[in-house]
Amino acid sequence: MTTPLSASASQNYGGDAAGLICGYLLGPDTPPHEVDSAQAAQWLARLQAGAARPGQFLWLHFNLSHAQAVRWMERHAHLPEAFFDALKDRSVSTRIERDDDTLIAVLNDAHFDFAFEPSDIATLWTSVAPHLMVTGRTRPLRSVDVLRTAVRTGNAPCSSVALLAELMRTQASGLVDIVRGVTQRIDDVEDALLAGRLDHKRARLGVLRRLLVRLQRLLAPEPAALFRLLQHPPVWMGADDAQELRDSTEEFSVVLRDMQGLQERIKLLQEEIAASVQEANSRSLFVLTVVTVLALPINILAGLFGMNVGGVPLADNGHGFWIIVAVVAAFTAVAGWLALRGTRDT
Repeated sequence: MTTPLSASASQNYGGDAAGLICGYLLGPDTPPHEVDSAQAAQWLARLQAGAARPGQFLWLHFNLSHAQAVRWMERHAHLPEAFFDALKDRSVSTRIERDDDTLIAVLNDAHFDFAFEPSDIATLWTSVAPHLMVTGRTRPLRSVDVLRTAVRTGNAPCSSVALLAELMRTQASGLVDIVRGVTQRIDDVEDALLAGRLDHKRARLGVLRRLLVRLQRLLAPEPAALFRLLQHPPVWMGADDAQELRDSTEEFSVVLRDMQGLQERIKLLQEEIAASVQEANSRSLFVLTVVTVLALPINILAGLFGMNVGGVPLADNGHGFWIIVAVVAAFTAVAGWLALRGTRDT
């Protein structure tokens, strides 16, 4: 059973009056229960008083563009100072750190309206404790929306660490979709290249390569950070939760390797397109050179015979024109033979 947000809260951009986009009370024996910021504050107060139900945990997802979001978290969530430092720093470098018994993570993900542009990547700040998981973003993200839909439909993990692992698996699935989309676009460019239709394919490949490079740079540290964390996990993290995190990390690493392979493929296609363009330019330059060489004899003779001076040869000869034509034709044939001889030799 879910509790709808109030009408006044739904009018606030990106969440309720506290900037809360969604909140769920989860547990191993109870269905997901949606809460607003007021209900979340009451539950957190009971948690501090030791009156919370054992096994339950809360997931709160905030819009950090909302002016009240950070204030609400400082007042009610009792998060570690390292989390707020990460928010103030606004660093987008991926990292997962341990602060006492809390995990602080800075993750990167694709926008909800991802359009295969390098700028369509945003950051998610996360704090994970035994009874509370807080996530915050400034722009809508794909993975969080998919996770939110899964939780709403009842497919909810039983612990905060399992929820983090599910978020990473959802993130990896989103990356798989991106890789498939990029692969399809590369296939289209390759087909056009083989068919001899270059158009603006180099620009398209450049955009895709910048996208993959940006994703690789932002997301590659994530598996390594998780592996380092799993070497010394928090005391409250169970073996099953640690294994789920390890499995999600391996899935993530596979996707990153696929992205690296796509980068190499794009690089090879760019080199092949560049070679084709260079060959076409060379052919055009050769044709221009041949035309210039063929026109050189007639231009020289026209310049000489066009001077208004006395003593122009063949001026009074009745066959002078045809004699000049024959001379020009002979010189043109010789010039053409000299110009084309180099191509036959190569």
